[in-house]
Amino acid sequence: MRRRTTVVLVLSQVLGGLGVATGIALAAVLAEEVSGSEGLAGLATTASVLGTAVLSLPFAALTAARGRRVGLATGYVVGAVGGGVVALAAAVGSFPLLLLGTAAFGAGSSANLQARFAAADLAEPAHRGRAISTVVWATTIGAVLGPNIAAPAGRSTAGLGIPEAAGPFLWGAAVFLAAAALVLAALRPDPLLTARALAAADPSAVPETAEGRSLRAGVAAVAASPRARLALTAVACSHTTMVSIMVMTPIDLGHHGAGIELIGLVISIHIVGMYAFSPLVGRLCDRVGRIPVISSGVVLLACAALTAGTAGGDHVRSAVGLFLLGLGWSAGLVGGSTLLTDAVPSSSRAAAQGLSDLSMNTAAGAGGALAGLVVAQAGYGWLNAMGAAVLLPVVVLVVLLRLRRPDPNDG
Repeated sequence: MRRRTTVVLVLSQVLGGLGVATGIALAAVLAEEVSGSEGLAGLATTASVLGTAVLSLPFAALTAARGRRVGLATGYVVGAVGGGVVALAAAVGSFPLLLLGTAAFGAGSSANLQARFAAADLAEPAHRGRAISTVVWATTIGAVLGPNIAAPAGRSTAGLGIPEAAGPFLWGAAVFLAAAALVLAALRPDPLLTARALAAADPSAVPETAEGRSLRAGVAAVAASPRARLALTAVACSHTTMVSIMVMTPIDLGHHGAGIELIGLVISIHIVGMYAFSPLVGRLCDRVGRIPVISSGVVLLACAALTAGTAGGDHVRSAVGLFLLGLGWSAGLVGGSTLLTDAVPSSSRAAAQGLSDLSMNTAAGAGGALAGLVVAQAGYGWLNAMGAAVLLPVVVLVVLLRLRRPDPNDG
């Protein structure tokens, strides 16, 4: 059952990652065309990030009530509808409708994020890191292929009377529908419902109630556990640091004479750092512990900020910094997600996981929106310094946890 679940989740992640990356690749270009303003171009990506955050909660609630299969499939279907709305908005030239569509398109990202927790539902505690990281790794394929097929996808829809930059969203919608069909047909039995049934057979387990599936239960579960608080903070801060620095790096590279090809290469190196090494990160989680991996992620992200922030036009140094940024994000996400799954009771696990996704995407959306202002007012170097400062709460919580009485579960 574990093997079957992992295979289905990996395949759905490939499709989901492809759908997200294909659509978002030209989002800023399409937004500029529809709005007629370069200054509004970034709002499409921001709307997608905020959509991912806002939709995390209802999808988490649906997952808690109906299981992973229904929750994931619904996320992909809503994302597909969003892709269709974007195409319609482009055809009629409505910028508000475009933002609404890109926000709904973010549901595909929300489903992709939830899939990593689905991998942990049936995993043995000693192998949870590996299970989560395997699903995270699968996103690499779609994330790398997506931007490269965006241009052909746009040309393929030229006869539909929509701007070329809207074509990738239609392709993304089709891929999301394929992911939804795969999950509905093949993710059986449902991993979360099966895990609950196994837990119910354990007389020592806390019985699950309807209240245990609410956001309030997720907040209470995280607040009650120092390890859960560290896990949620690590995921949110790592994601915020990564997004804030990454979104402005192409602008900085362009200011230092880099062309589109070089910028694309640097971002590709960053994506490799994010996903390609996640299986190794997962194995380290299981072997040396979750908290050491989270701590390593903080160090890598801080080194990334130092390297990229002081590059000053050295494109090789920028590439190294962005690779470290992706690798540090991987450690923070996998380590934090695994620790969160360990730290909260199974009765409120889905609610806590939904809270984690809401927190990380809300914080990253705010960080990405503020990043442009920081660069405009103070420069790219200061943005990296502030990105590193975002990690300080993680450091504080790790230290406080280590100062407590030793707990064998704190690894």
